[in-house]
Amino acid sequence: MMKHALDFLSEQDVIFKMIIEKYGIPKIPKRPEGFETLVLLILEQQVSIDSAKATFLKLKAREKNFQPQALLNLLDEEFRNLGVSRQKTSYIKALSTAILNNEIDLESLGAKTAQQVREELIKIKGIGNWTVDVYLMFCLQEPDLLPLGDIAVVNTIKELLQIESKEEIEIYTLRWSPCRSLATFLLWHYYLEKRGRKITF
Repeated sequence: MMKHALDFLSEQDVIFKMIIEKYGIPKIPKRPEGFETLVLLILEQQVSIDSAKATFLKLKAREKNFQPQALLNLLDEEFRNLGVSRQKTSYIKALSTAILNNEIDLESLGAKTAQQVREELIKIKGIGNWTVDVYLMFCLQEPDLLPLGDIAVVNTIKELLQIESKEEIEIYTLRWSPCRSLATFLLWHYYLEKRGRKITF
C-alpha cells in the first residue's frame, strides 16, 4: 500500500522522486488517539515540537493522573510555572471541560469521517484546522490531508515548486490526492533532513 502511494506521488510530481532519492523514505509517525495527544498538539501550536514535548513531559510529571478533571483542577499559576502560556492553559481547560460535559467523545472519533471529526473538534476553543489535521493524520491515519496551516509544509512547497499563494498551492496539490497525507510526511521529511534536524513525533 505504502509503495503504491509512493509510486503514485513520484509519478505525479518529480519533487517526491527527488526527496526519496536524496533522503530516503520517512518513518510515518503514529500517535495514540485521545486526550493526551490533543493536549500535546495544543502545546505544539506555533512552537517547536521539541519545546512542546519538554513542556508536556513536565506537565505529565506534575500530574501523573493525566485526565481532564485533574488538569482542570490545576491552578493557572501551576501551568505557568511549567511553561504553559495563559492562552494554551485556557485551551487545555476548554478541552477538559468539553470532555467532562460530554460535548465530545474522543473514543468515538475513529469511527467517523474526517469531516465529522473536524466539525466536532473545531467547536472546542483553541482547536483549529492545523490541530485537527495533525490529529487526523497522526492518530486516525487519514490518508488525504495537506495541512496548509503548517509553515514547514507551505515553505517547502514554495521552495520546491516556486508557488507563492496559498490558493495556488491548494489547487496545485489536488493532483496529489488521494495521498496528500503521505505527500505531507515527505515534505516534512525534506524540511527536517535539509536542516539536519531529527524529530521524534
